[in-house]
Amino acid sequence: MANPNIQTAYAGEVLDQILVMAATGNQLFEKGLIHMETNIGDKFYIPRLQLSKLLQKRVEMPKSENVKGKFTIDERVLKPEDIMVYTEFNPRSFEKYWKKWQPTGPLVFRDLTPEVQVTLLGEVLKQVGTELGWHLIQGEYGEGEEQFFNGVLTRILADPDVVKASCESESMIARLRAVWEKTADVVRGHANFTFLMSSADFDKYDNELTDLHHKGADPTSTNVARFKGKRIAALNDWPDGVIVGTICSLGTDSNLYASCNLADDYECLQVDKVQASGELYFIKLLMKADTQISWGQAVTLLDCRVESSESGGQPSGDSGGSGADDQEVVG
Repeated sequence: MANPNIQTAYAGEVLDQILVMAATGNQLFEKGLIHMETNIGDKFYIPRLQLSKLLQKRVEMPKSENVKGKFTIDERVLKPEDIMVYTEFNPRSFEKYWKKWQPTGPLVFRDLTPEVQVTLLGEVLKQVGTELGWHLIQGEYGEGEEQFFNGVLTRILADPDVVKASCESESMIARLRAVWEKTADVVRGHANFTFLMSSADFDKYDNELTDLHHKGADPTSTNVARFKGKRIAALNDWPDGVIVGTICSLGTDSNLYASCNLADDYECLQVDKVQASGELYFIKLLMKADTQISWGQAVTLLDCRVESSESGGQPSGDSGGSGADDQEVVG
C-alpha cells in the first residue's frame, strides 16, 4: 500500500507513526494466506497459462498433422472497488482522558500532542483492518450498504471450476479427509497447500484429536494445526461448516489474491475541521479493495451448511475462463 498523503497540520513525528498499512490488519494476510497486490490504479491482471497433453508416439518425419498440445493463455482480473471512511469527533470530548498533555490554551486537534493524534488515528486504522478482514473472506459486491467487493469465499462459491467435496459426517476429521481425498495430487503435494476453516470448526477438530486415546494432546494443550502433514489455518471470519483446501502464501504462487490500497490522490487521508468556525473535526480515508482466485481447479470446497445451496451470488467482473478436462495447471 502506498503511503498516505495527509492534508492537515501534522508534525513529522505523527506522520512517521501513522504511515502504516491498515489493509494488513486481517488474518488472511497476517497468517500468510493471501498475496496482496498494491498500488493498482484501475485493474491488475493475473496471467494464467494452461497446456494440454503433449506426449505421443514417435514419428520419424513429424508434420503439422502430428501436432499435439494446445497453449491456452488467459487472465483473471483484480479490480479494486472504492471504499470510504468518514467519521467526526470533538477533541474536547477527550481532554479529560489526556490531562498529561492537555494544552493550556483552547483545545483544538492540531494542539494535541502527537501521542494523542496517533492514538485516535491508530484506532481508526485498526478498525478498518478488522472490518476488511471479514469482507476479504465473505464480502459481496452489490448495491447494499455494506456490499463493497467480492471476498475470496464468494469468488470460490461462484467459480464453476472449483472441485466440490461432500461428507455426511459431522466429524471434522472425516470432513478434512473428504477434502483431502478429492484434491488432485499435484495440488495437495504443493508445499503451501493449506486447509482453511473457521476457528469454531478447528476447536471441534482439536477436541476430536484430544479424545483419541494415546494419540491426541493432553487436555491442557492444543494439538498441532495440521492434517496429513498440511497446515490448517483457523480464521475468525470464516463461516462454520465450510472447509477449503488450496495453495496459500504471501507470494505470487498463492491461489488467493487481494488488492487493498489507499486511493491514489492527495486527499486519501484527511484530518481537518468540519468547518472553520466550529469545534468538530473529521477523519476521512479513501481506499480500494478486491479479491480473486487464480485457479478454480486448484480449490477443493466442502460446504456443509444447510443453506449452502441458497447462499452466495455471482461476483461481478471477470471470473476468468475454464480449461478443458485434459488440461493441467502450469505456473
